[in-house]
Amino acid sequence: MKNIDVILSYNKNFVETREYEQYATSKFPDKRMVILTCMDTRLTELLPKSMNLKNGDAKIIKTAGGIITQPFGNIMRSVLVALYELQADEVFVIGHHNCGMTGLNPQEIIQHMKERGVPDQTIETLKHSGVNLMRWLTGFDSVRDSVVNSVSIIRNHPLLPRDILIHGLIIDPETGALELIDEA
Repeated sequence: MKNIDVILSYNKNFVETREYEQYATSKFPDKRMVILTCMDTRLTELLPKSMNLKNGDAKIIKTAGGIITQPFGNIMRSVLVALYELQADEVFVIGHHNCGMTGLNPQEIIQHMKERGVPDQTIETLKHSGVNLMRWLTGFDSVRDSVVNSVSIIRNHPLLPRDILIHGLIIDPETGALELIDEA
């Protein structure tokens, strides 16, 4: 059975039994916070629990490595929307130890793309179109440095309100222990 079939069957029961009611909240974060973190599966429940957050407390933005690589990309846009339109006023950038983005090799990713059917011609076309796949697919060497860099991008953004607090932390994906590495 495919995951989609299992999910839709479960969802039908979830809605019919009104289980959704326990998660009711508004679109505005109750604790007025934005969290930028990694998409790592170990953090799905652990991160909110380790921070004493419940549904509706924070806007949580997840991306590979929990990093911002460009100040005018989708991630920074999401942070700004949360700050200006959704009443958030504090930002937490939270990396984690043993992240899959640590030491990520873009050449290996490109090879895996080719093995799964992406033609060499597509890769070459992107290169000649100005897309730097090596940079775009690069991870980082140090989670600490990646958090500090993302915090810096946010803090120095020309559209960021000056009264916003920005913090950088690292979470242990095994225990949930948080380490403050860059305080507002």
